[in-house]
Amino acid sequence: MTASPDQDDIRASFPPYTPVPLGQGVRRITAPNPGPLTGTGTNTYLLGDGRVAVVDPGVRDARHLDAILAACDGRLGWILLTHTHPDHSPGARELAAATGAHIYSHHEVLQGPRDADFEIDQLLDEGDQLDCGDFQLRVLYTPGHAKNHLCYLNEASGDLIAGDQFMDGGTVVIAPPDGNMKDYVGSLERLKLEPIRRILPAHGNPLTPPGTVIDAVIAHRMKREALVVDGLIRFNAPVTLEALLPVVYADVPKAIHPLAARSLIAHLDKLVEDGRVSADDGTWRLLH
Repeated sequence: MTASPDQDDIRASFPPYTPVPLGQGVRRITAPNPGPLTGTGTNTYLLGDGRVAVVDPGVRDARHLDAILAACDGRLGWILLTHTHPDHSPGARELAAATGAHIYSHHEVLQGPRDADFEIDQLLDEGDQLDCGDFQLRVLYTPGHAKNHLCYLNEASGDLIAGDQFMDGGTVVIAPPDGNMKDYVGSLERLKLEPIRRILPAHGNPLTPPGTVIDAVIAHRMKREALVVDGLIRFNAPVTLEALLPVVYADVPKAIHPLAARSLIAHLDKLVEDGRVSADDGTWRLLH
């Protein structure tokens, strides 16, 4: 295993096409796709000092894929996906064709934005163990952001390769039909029970301490849920999404409201599942 680099160097280093050492046998290559939903870009993680496991090859960009292959130096053994959104999995097939490595993912097929050309070689699910030679990974099924979302836990190092379960400097979008807020919060709660020492998100910097990070994300979601309930109380009648949105997201710039509307639907769906809200013909009403 490699020594841990200085944390300031880690935080400052998001050059595309360039492996950045993160310690514990982990390197990061950030895809050239920065933006409002992807932050500094999608992180591809390379795990292992011997044979290498690549997690989330990212976008289908020739220079990015060449950088991954060069960093693996003929030792790529596993291509692991956290989920199949278009910024995470499209590069997998090219890597597999170039190296013969198998692609591992969950079996659920997404209905919304997704990698339409995705193919799986081997299915993974909750509790599966991957023996990668000098390290082992335990598979955690963490639905919520996507129906087929997985995290990978190296119990020896405490590293959680977390995909879009977390996002450095912001919160991930939970957008139905593939996103489910109740599942997402449930996945966060179960992660609190795991022996995690460091969270490696798909976008941004390593996150620590994990317990504090997880609690903060849950608290943020529950604060937003409380605003949804307060908004429903204010209307005291069946209300449309369009009317509720500016009330619940008054703290968010209007330019982001179309994106916020997707998360609002997820919050409302959770409240319906919890038996606190009824839904009828495009309107919602608080039950108690």
